[in-house]
Amino acid sequence: MSDSEESRPSDTMQERVPESSRKFWLLLNANRWLVAAGISGGVFLALAIVGQLHPTGTPALFSQADPIETLFQGLLTAIITGVTLVLTLSQLVLSQEQGPVGDQRERMEGAMAFRKDVEDVIEEPVSPAQPSAFLRSLVKLTRRHAEAVSDAVEDIDDEPLNDQVATFTENLKRNADAVQSSLKGSQFGEFDVIFSALNYNYSWKLYAVRRIRAENEDALTEEAHHAFDELSNALQLFGPAREHFKTLYFQWALIDLSRTMLYASIPALLTAVAGIIYLEPALFPGTVFGVRTLVMVVSAGVAVSLLPFAFLFSYILRIVTVAKRTLSIGPFILRETDLSRDLDRVETDEKDGADADSGDEDE
Repeated sequence: MSDSEESRPSDTMQERVPESSRKFWLLLNANRWLVAAGISGGVFLALAIVGQLHPTGTPALFSQADPIETLFQGLLTAIITGVTLVLTLSQLVLSQEQGPVGDQRERMEGAMAFRKDVEDVIEEPVSPAQPSAFLRSLVKLTRRHAEAVSDAVEDIDDEPLNDQVATFTENLKRNADAVQSSLKGSQFGEFDVIFSALNYNYSWKLYAVRRIRAENEDALTEEAHHAFDELSNALQLFGPAREHFKTLYFQWALIDLSRTMLYASIPALLTAVAGIIYLEPALFPGTVFGVRTLVMVVSAGVAVSLLPFAFLFSYILRIVTVAKRTLSIGPFILRETDLSRDLDRVETDEKDGADADSGDEDE
């Protein structure tokens, strides 16, 4: 491999992004309901602290120009408008599933043709029906072809080539084993399936296969050429499969988001209406745990009224994060990277991929 090769990006997505583990967990791994609850709870605490520390006393603070009524009127309008807009946008996205029978038949033929291509390469009469098993079969296939590449170049008297292939294949097999293990038992609809697929850095592997073959064209035997072709084809199948399941997951998540916002809008609407009609400052004298009771009640009412938007924020946060890190399909580099490093220089104590991601990510 030439001295101008890129360094090997890290395998897992968490190691490829320059973000803290806590931020990464919040963006992707955390339960969306917990994130929404955290947002709503943060609003409650912030308003309670500001209200408690405000130099103006509570009665005087809430007696000027009916601020409570004005506040909940604005929230009521925002809830109705916001939920309606989100549901409308979700329906527009889901409307892509609708169409005349001719379009549906073309979709069916395309899906069956792709499954047939996969069945041909995995040498199975029927490819798995579950997305996790389907992806696992493709990852297993790339591992098998990587072993074939290693065996094919074993007898070639070229030490640099042997070292490069050994480093590459060992990395691929280690990554494939980890991804297969995480995909096992995963159920589509949960983020685990997509997250496991994102942890298989197929785009860099595809680039490495093509680069190793191109730079050692004359040294490779016919058997080695065939092994490299088979591995490249297997990696190319994984790309569209992952993108297809990612798209399905986005649609699934939007459906969940729409349903969740509908559920959350009911207590939000009731709280906003109650704040307009029934909430009187004189009804809440005294303190609770040292905090003015009226401040606690108003802060809690605002937090509940914002629940639909907290759920919207938590779901969209994950969707846009995944979308940003999977913008490209194939061996493209969209992020800043050091092109002077060697691809075959793998150091166990480095995580070079934190700022040198492949374009499908990247991820």
